[in-house]
Amino acid sequence: MKVEDIKKIAVMGAGDMGHGIAEVALLAGYKVAMRDIEQRFVDKGLARIKESLDKLVEKQKITEANKNTMLANIKTYVDLKESVKDADFVIEAVPEIMDLKKQVFKALDEAAPKHAILASNTSNMSITEIASVTTRPAQVVGMHFFNPAVLMRLVEVIKGAKTSEETMKVTYDLALKMNKVPVRVEKDSIGFIYNRVNAPTGLLVNLILERGMATPVEIDARMRKIGMPMGPYELMDYVGLDVAYHSALYFAERLSPDYAPPKWLKAKIDAGQLGKKTGKGIFDWSKGRPEIDLSKAKEDFDPTWLIALQVNEGTKLLEEGVVKNADDIDKAMINGGGAAFGPFQLAKSIGYDKIAKMCEDLAKKFGVKVFQPTETLKKGKIS
Repeated sequence: MKVEDIKKIAVMGAGDMGHGIAEVALLAGYKVAMRDIEQRFVDKGLARIKESLDKLVEKQKITEANKNTMLANIKTYVDLKESVKDADFVIEAVPEIMDLKKQVFKALDEAAPKHAILASNTSNMSITEIASVTTRPAQVVGMHFFNPAVLMRLVEVIKGAKTSEETMKVTYDLALKMNKVPVRVEKDSIGFIYNRVNAPTGLLVNLILERGMATPVEIDARMRKIGMPMGPYELMDYVGLDVAYHSALYFAERLSPDYAPPKWLKAKIDAGQLGKKTGKGIFDWSKGRPEIDLSKAKEDFDPTWLIALQVNEGTKLLEEGVVKNADDIDKAMINGGGAAFGPFQLAKSIGYDKIAKMCEDLAKKFGVKVFQPTETLKKGKIS
């Protein structure tokens, strides 16, 4: 199969990611089937696509005729079998619960045409495990978009243990046709590139809050003052504290117990304060984006700690063969979060010896093994 053979894309899920991926496929000229478990979810997803396309017409990015063609190219479904019966490529975007993903893939395998590629938009979970419930593991792949899918450029293309090179190439080429920046993940590993490299920085900010070492405003103001578009706590709220919580549980189970979610995060989940989506999380979102008072910046918080932890985790990906080189990690980090430079680009100017020393100091300060520098980082020979 080649990318030119793809005419119709089916998207499983019409929520935040699902409707966004469906819109990306429409913008690339594909016929789209969007399916969810209830009609109200499908209707809401379709309304959000229409709203987004209207904005693109307003901004003169597309014409009214383009918009009408796209809306004619999408059909919505509640019935899974109907939605995928003539699909060439299927993208699953259901909640991050492994058992649920397995149920969906088992049903997709039975209902989708034999030639169809089945992709998962999972942000952390094992593609190999998801593929294990199908009779076509060579045609199962990770295709991880970032939120909001229409705007964010990175797409991680993840190879499961049995994913064929043909499937990888078709998925990579499809991402290019969708005007995205694909990066190959050569080995199925928890969190892939972007979320894995950011996992220790998430752990650090969790611990800072858990131990009362600083407030969210103090850290976010510090990061905003050095040019970051969004601080780490606001970003957690934006993505969803429930997503952060489930990711932490998964990382703790599969990677290191260091990642177990902190008490403050569990308390927010129990209170239903999930961030932007509920109007309240770490910050109050009821009036739109929270206001961060830059005068409250904690000046003794060193932003290079975050770079050091990213670089150290990146070297683990290189050691494990998850990626081929440091340039791919930088490419993923720049296009996944809007940073101007990748961590390895920044590390070269700081010095790998200083980065390794920072990681050692952080490991001692917080008593966390995950922060300890790798042999690769200590040697400083990184390509």
